[in-house]
Amino acid sequence: MTNKSNQHIILKTDKLSIGYKTKKKETVISSNITIELHKGELIGLVGANGIGKSTLLKTITNVQQALNGDIFINKKTLETYYANELAKAMSLVLTEPIASKNLSVFEVVALGRQPYTNWVGNLSENDFLIINQALQQTNIDDLKHKKCFELSDGQLQKVMIARALAQDTDLIILDEPTTHLDMYHKAYILKLLQRLTKETGKTILFSSHEIDLAIQLCDSMIVMTEDAVVSNSPNKLISQGVFENLFPDDLISFDKNSESFKVNK
Repeated sequence: MTNKSNQHIILKTDKLSIGYKTKKKETVISSNITIELHKGELIGLVGANGIGKSTLLKTITNVQQALNGDIFINKKTLETYYANELAKAMSLVLTEPIASKNLSVFEVVALGRQPYTNWVGNLSENDFLIINQALQQTNIDDLKHKKCFELSDGQLQKVMIARALAQDTDLIILDEPTTHLDMYHKAYILKLLQRLTKETGKTILFSSHEIDLAIQLCDSMIVMTEDAVVSNSPNKLISQGVFENLFPDDLISFDKNSESFKVNK
């Protein structure tokens, strides 16, 4: 296992508070969040429904303002990034459907090159190389001429991951990438993300309800509870008993031996 102190930190938060602010009121969802995402790691963000996973992702991707604390990407504070500069550091795969499903797979993946093309949007030879590499890395090269409306949910998700790869950022963030997928395709997408971190050296953070799969596949996990946000390797989180307190134990409990959740009879 790589010594984390020697690893390059891609994203770091320091005493971050997240939530919502109106003129009259401030609603804190979670506070004092201090986490580090290291280069070439697959990181799963998990927690009960409504705990604030999406709010955390929106805050660290600059969609929503932090209430307090700092966010650093490659040692530079998030608020000092210009939009185009941020698009070269971080790419997002959101749960919203593709705006135009009339686009071909190639055209959608090519959108990932927007931060690098000139104002006319012409693709260079290098852009074409990167787009085709992203299609191959996600095993969708044979779909590149298909229209997006012809694809299954699992294929569409691979297209969105390929677009993020084509954007060529150090950090890829995915919000619930396995929503609407069956069990096989949930495992397939998360295994693909695991392989991509190893092959590309990129840092991939995803939020998910697939906690059992995340425990098996992730290098590191961020667990959100009502009391705190903790981050560590799955093994350390298991030994610390973090997963045992994730849900009320009247219906479901975490079994340390099988490293999975069980429904109580």
